Amino acid sequence: MLRYKLSNEAKEDLIRIHQCGIGEFGLKLANKYFNEFFDCFDRISENPFAFELVNHIRDAYRTCPCGVDTIYFRINNNKVEIMAIVGKQDLNSKL
Repeated sequence: MLRYKLSNEAKEDLIRIHQCGIGEFGLKLANKYFNEFFDCFDRISENPFAFELVNHIRDAYRTCPCGVDTIYFRINNNKVEIMAIVGKQDLNSKL
């Protein structure tokens, strides 16, 4: 199992997603969805090569779906770097 690290952008994405979730669905559901990301981060770090490589978006990036969002990460020096968490509507502006 590799360790994972969130980029500053990914941290900002998590905050944004959580805040939007509170406004749309309430604190309880927003917290539940927020915690699902950390379950996905753990799954990624357990077997990062199992996830789709998306060189057409960014070299060496891989993706993992999480709910309606997608986690973009790369493997660098035996560490998983979570680079961004993007909703489909944000793909072109974020990556």
